[in-house]
Amino acid sequence: MLALLGLATILVLLAAIMSGRVSALVALIVVPVLASLAAGFGTRTGSFVVAGVQSLAPVVGMFVFAILFFGVVTDAGMFDPAIDGILRAVGTHPTWIVVGTFVLASLVHLDGSGAVTFLVAVPAMLPLYDRLGMDRRVLAAAAALGAGVMNVLPWGGPTLRAAAALHVPVASLYRPLVPAQLAGLAFALGLCWLLGRRETRRLSAAGALPAGGAPIARTITEGERALRRPRRRWINVALTLTVLGLMIADVLPPVLMFMLGTAAALLVNYPDVADQRARVDAHARGALMMASILLAAGVFTGILQGSGMLSAMAHAAVAYVPAHAAAHVPFALGLVSMPLSLLFDPDSFYFGVLPVIVETTRMLGVAPAQVAHGALVGQMTTGFPVSPLTPSTFLLVGLAGVELGAHQRFSIPLLWATSIVMTLVCALTGAIPW
Repeated sequence: MLALLGLATILVLLAAIMSGRVSALVALIVVPVLASLAAGFGTRTGSFVVAGVQSLAPVVGMFVFAILFFGVVTDAGMFDPAIDGILRAVGTHPTWIVVGTFVLASLVHLDGSGAVTFLVAVPAMLPLYDRLGMDRRVLAAAAALGAGVMNVLPWGGPTLRAAAALHVPVASLYRPLVPAQLAGLAFALGLCWLLGRRETRRLSAAGALPAGGAPIARTITEGERALRRPRRRWINVALTLTVLGLMIADVLPPVLMFMLGTAAALLVNYPDVADQRARVDAHARGALMMASILLAAGVFTGILQGSGMLSAMAHAAVAYVPAHAAAHVPFALGLVSMPLSLLFDPDSFYFGVLPVIVETTRMLGVAPAQVAHGALVGQMTTGFPVSPLTPSTFLLVGLAGVELGAHQRFSIPLLWATSIVMTLVCALTGAIPW
């Protein structure tokens, strides 16, 4: 009975989120509470919810302060020299323009926001593509590759969701993925170089390749200029490297590292209290939206685990999964995780589908983190820039001026190939079993 009710709860949740009839926030709260009441747990539902929310508090705190931290150092202009340097370095050579697009998108995506990445990278590079007559699909693909691989970062949405759903420390979940992410970045960089070479040959054959020209300078608004703190740039760089290094090394909890980093960034760059409030307010909307989703997910996972529905579903599924096949689930999941981004949004997958897969394979001896690693090499990481289920995809194609279908046909093979390479590296390094 509990297994069927758990399955019905997940199906209703998926339908509610994917149909767009209700927001993920509403679905994650209302659907499991109604299921718990229907199962007869009554007021015990409250204890399930509290336990679930409490378990996610460190993850929520880390994400909120990660957004604030990267928002503050970006406002202060920490990335400006890198962005301007990339624009100068690529000049008017198509190959380096495509490579520069990838590098710029990868760099800007350190803040974990696809929207910010595309808002910075695409307008900065688009004039170069238009001046040379380059294919705008290449621009969208290069930006997608950079943002997609970098979305594996521990403060990225998918990794945070996976850690929250499995109740594991986000730093320990991420560390085994570092070699795969580095390999993904190298492979994607190679793909961008090939795309650039192809554009160079096409333009050369058409006689449209310019002999040279002055690089296009990036412009910033007066409001953005007023926030810049160029004299404190290296302090911000050192602060960022310290925060990330200590977090990945697990010296201090990630939530504390980003709290300390945010406080230091505000004090260094905006010592005036009014300016500090303004910077927090400027980035609070994005932080609050994601924090509310994660807390609502605590309601969902808390009820499914506390009520026993998750365990009951896993016990029922074990009967249909051969024991010898369970060890191959993480690898198989890695191979198909990128296309799954076209079917499941991150909330429905990581909070609805992944826990059932994890619990089922756990009973057959597979570590939960290994299943999560298989998902994280593609599901809403390399897959998010082509998924129609994420607003960032529409922002990317809108800024680049390409049709969604054309972008998907061009970019999906590139992103999927990158995801498969990352899966193979995970298998070779032991992050997932073969």
